[in-house]
Amino acid sequence: MKNIKYIYSIVCLLLANTMFAQNQAAGSPQTKAIALTGATIHTAAGKVIQNGVIVFDKGIITAVGDANTAFNKANTEVIDVAGKSVYPGLISPANQLGMVEIEAVRATDDQAEIGPINPHVRALVAYNTDSELIPTVRSNGVLLTQATPQGDIITGMSSIMQLDGWNWEDAVLKKDDGVHVNWIGYFKREFDFSTFTATTKKNDKRDELLRELDKTFDDAIAYAQIKNPAVINVKMEAMKGLFDGSKNLYISADYGKEIIEAVQFAKAKGVKKIVIIGGEESLLAADFLKENNVPVIVGTTHRLPNKVDDDTDLPYKLPQLLQQKGVLVGLAYIGLNWRTRNLPFVAGTVAGHGMDKEDALKLITANNAKILGIDKLVGTLEVGKQATLIVSAGDVLDMRTAKVEQAFIQGRKVDLDDKQKRLYKKYAEKYGTK
Repeated sequence: MKNIKYIYSIVCLLLANTMFAQNQAAGSPQTKAIALTGATIHTAAGKVIQNGVIVFDKGIITAVGDANTAFNKANTEVIDVAGKSVYPGLISPANQLGMVEIEAVRATDDQAEIGPINPHVRALVAYNTDSELIPTVRSNGVLLTQATPQGDIITGMSSIMQLDGWNWEDAVLKKDDGVHVNWIGYFKREFDFSTFTATTKKNDKRDELLRELDKTFDDAIAYAQIKNPAVINVKMEAMKGLFDGSKNLYISADYGKEIIEAVQFAKAKGVKKIVIIGGEESLLAADFLKENNVPVIVGTTHRLPNKVDDDTDLPYKLPQLLQQKGVLVGLAYIGLNWRTRNLPFVAGTVAGHGMDKEDALKLITANNAKILGIDKLVGTLEVGKQATLIVSAGDVLDMRTAKVEQAFIQGRKVDLDDKQKRLYKKYAEKYGTK
């Protein structure tokens, strides 16, 4: 009986904490035109407008220009943002935000499925709009993420999600945009958490796994040629879009030789759209990537180079060097999902190592949108595109001055409160600090 009372007390305590720790509600649909005036507008489309105006109605941008741009003020909510900067909402590809809450608690980790071949697994149904992590990422200007499954070889299908919505059906911007493959390399890295050391070992199972991958693609090609299959194979159905260009094939590969090998494999199988993710040594394959029109989503650049004789700042310069080679480059923060809030600062580091700042902004806006196939909707501030944007009091790429004060997703005003801000206010009041 005592145990029952104890358990009952614990449950009540957890429920009480849950009641008072809920995230804010999703934004309401836009009911009136909004004009942001007086700001510096970074369109990410090759133009920066000083003392500009951006107007949006029903979630769509209707006007972008300088202070003389005409709009109907009578039926518009005019917001003065003089001295601030307006940017497109930042886009975080190849991330597990919303799919993992507490890494040490298995019940909150829904980023991977059991088994090596899972092209049919859909990341969007695992996306949790009530995650406490989402508002903290949104507060740094990231408004879109590519929910990406993890796993062994073929991990599943990603989807592009907006960081605002009551459920995944509300939040999804583009369903099942592509299938993800972890390329089977010559070597594999193993990390020992007890000593915090990493080792690289020869992949003894490489040939066996490559045969399995090869057979899966051959089966998918054969299945795709059947117009009306009598029996639906969900794994093969998921891969059909790779051969007609309706889905991207995202290949995670880092070493130069493996990148070339992976692209050649996909081309030989008739895959129309290929994207390399990670690409730590993609510079070695840059000419090949350009010739084959394969973009690269560079992984986190805040790291050491792969080789001891590389420049120590090579990772920071990699996006610019690839761009100079004519490769379309995007930028991701691959790793712990909550760290994707640092995505704008990673782009800022790229800018600090030679790339023009507006080009660095494109890495996490226009370029990412183009690579993910959502550039007709978001990524730049242009008439006809969705009003997914942020207002910052400082340079959003500079962690010293960035301060996102307003955010809109499809014209919906987003509440930028989050758990970390609430905790700060709580203890600032307790200890009398500001």
